[in-house]
Amino acid sequence: MRKQFLLIILAVVVGVYTSVHAEEPDGRVLRLDAITVLGQQQDVSLIPGSIGIVTEGLIEQVQPRSTEDVLRRVPGVFIKGEEESAVVVNVGVRGLPAGDYKTLVLEDGVPIQPGIFVGNSRYYNPRIQRMKGVELLKGAASLRYGPNTIGGVINYLSRTPADGVSISGRVGSWNTREATIDVGASTADRSARIGAIITHARSDGFMDKGFEMTDLMVKGGVSLGDNHYVGVKFLYYENDANISYRGLFPDAYRAGQRFNPAPDDYFLTERMAFDINHEWQIHPDAHLQTLAYWSDMNRDYWRFQLDEANPTTINADGFRVWNYRDEVQGNNREFERFGIDSRLTMQHWTFGIGNESEMGVRVMWEEMVDQTIRADRATPRQANQPLLRNRIDSAESYAFFAQNRFDFTEEFSVTAGLRVETYEQKREDRRRGSAADRFTNTEVMPGLGATYRFSPQVQIFGSVYRAFAPPLVGSVIGAEMPPTDAETSINIDVGIRGSSDHISYELTAFQMDFSNQVDPGVSGIRNPNEGSALIQGVEAAIGYDFGNGFRADGNVTWIPTAEYGEDRPGDALKGNRLPYSPEWMANLALGYEIGKLETVLLVNFVGEVFGDGMNRRDFTTESTGTWGGRIPSYYTIDLTGRYAVTPDLSVFGAVKNLTDERYIAGLRQGIYVGPERSYEIGARYAF
Repeated sequence: MRKQFLLIILAVVVGVYTSVHAEEPDGRVLRLDAITVLGQQQDVSLIPGSIGIVTEGLIEQVQPRSTEDVLRRVPGVFIKGEEESAVVVNVGVRGLPAGDYKTLVLEDGVPIQPGIFVGNSRYYNPRIQRMKGVELLKGAASLRYGPNTIGGVINYLSRTPADGVSISGRVGSWNTREATIDVGASTADRSARIGAIITHARSDGFMDKGFEMTDLMVKGGVSLGDNHYVGVKFLYYENDANISYRGLFPDAYRAGQRFNPAPDDYFLTERMAFDINHEWQIHPDAHLQTLAYWSDMNRDYWRFQLDEANPTTINADGFRVWNYRDEVQGNNREFERFGIDSRLTMQHWTFGIGNESEMGVRVMWEEMVDQTIRADRATPRQANQPLLRNRIDSAESYAFFAQNRFDFTEEFSVTAGLRVETYEQKREDRRRGSAADRFTNTEVMPGLGATYRFSPQVQIFGSVYRAFAPPLVGSVIGAEMPPTDAETSINIDVGIRGSSDHISYELTAFQMDFSNQVDPGVSGIRNPNEGSALIQGVEAAIGYDFGNGFRADGNVTWIPTAEYGEDRPGDALKGNRLPYSPEWMANLALGYEIGKLETVLLVNFVGEVFGDGMNRRDFTTESTGTWGGRIPSYYTIDLTGRYAVTPDLSVFGAVKNLTDERYIAGLRQGIYVGPERSYEIGARYAF
């Protein structure tokens, strides 16, 4: 039924295209974007915090498989890999443990993590191929956008399809095949526009972790006179992935084995979303922007159960493997969210100086239906079996934000802000039939920042703010231990940035001082472990244009301190390093462009990390739960190229992991192996 609905939507887009398509005249271009976290380019210098901007050109250079390939180009970002398609993504920023969900992720200003107040936030990862850019904002300015901003804000900016039709496709290693159609149209006066991007991809996957994915975006908008703009966006995403939490044992990893350790496990995702944004230019100095959004996502995770008496065995090739019984369990969750975000921006001359004020409110409701079901191998994925778990976690949240930037001179500005977040979390256990339990909390988050420009090429900035991330519902309701508090920290940034004709740079020192740092727990499965922690580090980025077609861009992150403040029984020791928090990370991009040819060599280095707070050096192979152990440092090298055959036809290709580096990307219930050397080639033609 849903696929028929999608075909109807696509037919409407094509019909509108044929009716309104016309030559593009000169005039105003309709903006369909919603909220951006960095604003227009001229405002970036006024942000009192570290910023990262990934342009559409950089995305095309990287030729990413997923968001992971792009995010690691930004200093301070660490990726804990699971599979090359990144169906599930684990991102750590500035030493925060990857997968800790303490960085807010948006698309066009809309929260896209399935659960912020009610559950796991990493189950949905948008397709980078339909994005025109990525913004990453750190520091006090991130308070403007919500909770979970301890590590800052990542905002993906979706493309608006250009007028016309284009098709593209690529093939590659592991029998990967992908096809994309872009279609767009606008009225003759550019006052209305509509477009769609639809992609279908499938692959056998590295280590036989195959997937089949469909992604659709329909985007449109209309200008209502000179002062009002309305934009809408509809998204549909479906992905059936043959992946699991289970990895290889050390003997199989050392022997170079590439089999799927859980060949019968499936991670099934389906998501629909709709948002509408309205902009009102009330006055040349007053601007109101309102964004309403809805999303519904299903995540069904079917896993074969281990033989409890003998959870491991030796296979025919002599390697230790997981030993499964003929019983499959579905850990199935459905997430739904409604939200409204409205903010008013004004310029004024109070106190005889330039000011920019912003005030905003956000109302959001979330719900997660969490069900567990078991069936035998002969009848997997059957919904007529008794439910082992059947509960509803929900949350209502209300937020108010206000900030004012005081421009004392053209060179010196101070920004003061405050965010108040109040929320109520509820859990209803439908198996027990009892009334819902409730937990309420209010957090107040002040922030202060400043920028000073010494010259057009040199600017210093700094900020301090209180950040927080809400606990999971299972940590405050029905927990075996006392309810955990919200995770809170005092964050400080101090940096310098600038640019000239050939060079651009940014250097930032940062500190996160946690009064209550929370190790990630799983809602209702185990309690998180909380206490104080300290993270301190430096991140730097530089770009240099050598001329004659040569350019270099690089970044490096050094985090000497990422440690627990006290012992946490069974989980961590005082002074131990936080898990999945590398001391060193570095990236380098060497590009060359001549005529119609552009090629880039990409180098990525990640220092060693520990898989748990006990900082064990050997893998905990006897455990059927999450493994600890030391993961050695590694590097990868990618080579990409593009060639414009004609203005309408381009071809491109890439070699990923050029040196075929064998490395450990992460641990869960076993070792996740980084993808081997692979090849891709593709083409794009615009009509």
